[in-house]
Amino acid sequence: MSQTVEPERTDGGMRAVKDCLAGSVGGIAQVFAGQPFDTVKVRLQTQPELYRGTIDAVRKTIQNDGFGGFYKGTTTPLVGVGLCVSIQFLVMEHMKRTFAKINGTPNGQAPNLSAAQLYMAGATAGVANSIVSGPVEHIRVRLQVQTAGSAAQYRGPIDCIGQIYRGFGLCGIYKGQVATVIREFNGYGMYFLAYEALVQRTMRQTGRRRDELSSGLVCLYGAAAGFAMWLTSYPIDVIKSKLQTDGFAAGARKYNGTIDCAQKIMRQEGVRGFFRGITPCLLRAAPANAATFIGFEMAMRVLG
Repeated sequence: MSQTVEPERTDGGMRAVKDCLAGSVGGIAQVFAGQPFDTVKVRLQTQPELYRGTIDAVRKTIQNDGFGGFYKGTTTPLVGVGLCVSIQFLVMEHMKRTFAKINGTPNGQAPNLSAAQLYMAGATAGVANSIVSGPVEHIRVRLQVQTAGSAAQYRGPIDCIGQIYRGFGLCGIYKGQVATVIREFNGYGMYFLAYEALVQRTMRQTGRRRDELSSGLVCLYGAAAGFAMWLTSYPIDVIKSKLQTDGFAAGARKYNGTIDCAQKIMRQEGVRGFFRGITPCLLRAAPANAATFIGFEMAMRVLG
């Protein structure tokens, strides 16, 4: 079979700008498609005593907050996730090109990277992303667990950031960051490994260029990437959510760190405690990540 060739991108700076812009489109699409599922997931993770399961959490959210309750804390991820996904794709595309050079792939030829290279490229993107995703998700989960029937501690994302920063500085903003980095490293390693491996296999088998793959395949592979991420990273996400909704002062904290949180979950809830909220998470994985990759790939085709 003849070698599959992608259109060569000329300027490195412009290439990075295109990666960022396309990533932003993917990130915004992800937020609108996935936020309701994420709200239910976080409430089940952090307030298991209030909900009997996914359907009960959905019912009570509508009852207490209306349909708008599913989009609590959306402003922060709408801005932050756009930036996060830009970082993910910028670093991922850079790492793909770096590994292609290491492999001796000629310029303009579609890279055929190993599974280990794809995993490490994704993991690197995840760690870079965590610098932004940690604070963004911290603010989001604190807003998501507030209900209209309770005394709201925060009036919105700006008020939440201000209160935390005034009281606890940057350490407060980055609460739960160790768990976030662990999740992002493995999660995005598996995420991009699954997507890119499927794309590369299809390109080899069909002889098509990347920009010739159908929208249906892009959505299918994006959904598969979402499942690969969450099925391998969900327990650490539960720990992250519990740490990020925990108190700040010593007397108000339930957990003294990532390991202490894991031990207490196991002791109090058993193995099931590490998988609370996984149903809405997996329901979210398909539409949110299909939207992410179709947004990115379509934007890259428009940008050229």
